Amino acid sequence: MNRLLNFFFAALAVSLVISSCSVETSYRQLTGYAQGGTYSVKFNMKGVKTGLNEIQAAVDSILTLVDTTLSGYNKGSQLSRYNTGQAVEPNEMFKEVFSLSREFYDETEGALDVASGPLFDIWGFGFTSGSSPSRETIDSVLAVCGMDKIDSGMASTIPGIQPRLNFNAIAQGYTSDKIAGYLRSIGVKDMLVDIGEIYCEGVNQRGVPWSIGIDRPVDGNMTPGADLDGIWQGDGSGKGVVTSGNYRKYYEKDGRKYSHTIDPRTGYPVDHNLLSATIVAPDAVTADAYATFCMVIGLDKAREFIDSRSDLEGYLIYDDAGTMREWASSGFKLAGK
Repeated sequence: MNRLLNFFFAALAVSLVISSCSVETSYRQLTGYAQGGTYSVKFNMKGVKTGLNEIQAAVDSILTLVDTTLSGYNKGSQLSRYNTGQAVEPNEMFKEVFSLSREFYDETEGALDVASGPLFDIWGFGFTSGSSPSRETIDSVLAVCGMDKIDSGMASTIPGIQPRLNFNAIAQGYTSDKIAGYLRSIGVKDMLVDIGEIYCEGVNQRGVPWSIGIDRPVDGNMTPGADLDGIWQGDGSGKGVVTSGNYRKYYEKDGRKYSHTIDPRTGYPVDHNLLSATIVAPDAVTADAYATFCMVIGLDKAREFIDSRSDLEGYLIYDDAGTMREWASSGFKLAGK
């Protein structure tokens, strides 16, 4: 999803605590490494009685719990052990993410399917390496994928089949929401949480609602914020803001570009003119899921979907015969417009 950074999990490092601006302000920032990249948590300490070191420890604790529960790269995580067929007693986080994933799967009629992990592997975008699989390989993998093959207790409904899970489509948004929820619980009213995907609420240190840059979806644009297509302007209410695109994770073979967005219903990478989708939703996990969903279904269906939802706003960037164009929903506010 833009996944401003690739959302595969990696080892966590100890957070760094720095002031976000001058010493006279009450804004602070936590930074560090998590989920394969850097993270940033900015917030206003005004009226908050919890100490900065305690906040840092709590944020690190959440990141560690996500890593040991949902990471496909941490071989000792609950997810990794589940995927290898080990008996796992899921914790509350695992059950919550699984339940959310099932809701998105049902709503999108299988277009969002966390039980399609092997498809990403055979195309070279999962936890193992692969590329350009044959139709026979794709069909054989499709036969063992799908949340419809797992019951609510996370047991396989088909003997001998163990669908493997990959929570990458919502894990970063979920993590941002968990950290935002903690900050809210200690009295923080102004915050911007960026764990690869963003949740923001309130105002920044200048006293105005947060604004977030939307990267131009040009192949090779690997640095968030270096080349912007536009800037979303918030209104102070709590929002998840997530961009998904195919311009940072893809490969080319035999003159053809293969994107990392796989349609789990067909088993193939998507092939359409939608370059990126930015979704604004009440929380980051919803924005995360629907940004990916839009990238699966393509431009026309994505516009219809966004317009049908009163709780969502969207910004779609697409290719029109070689020219990059944009579409914004009626409530999507661009700075300066």
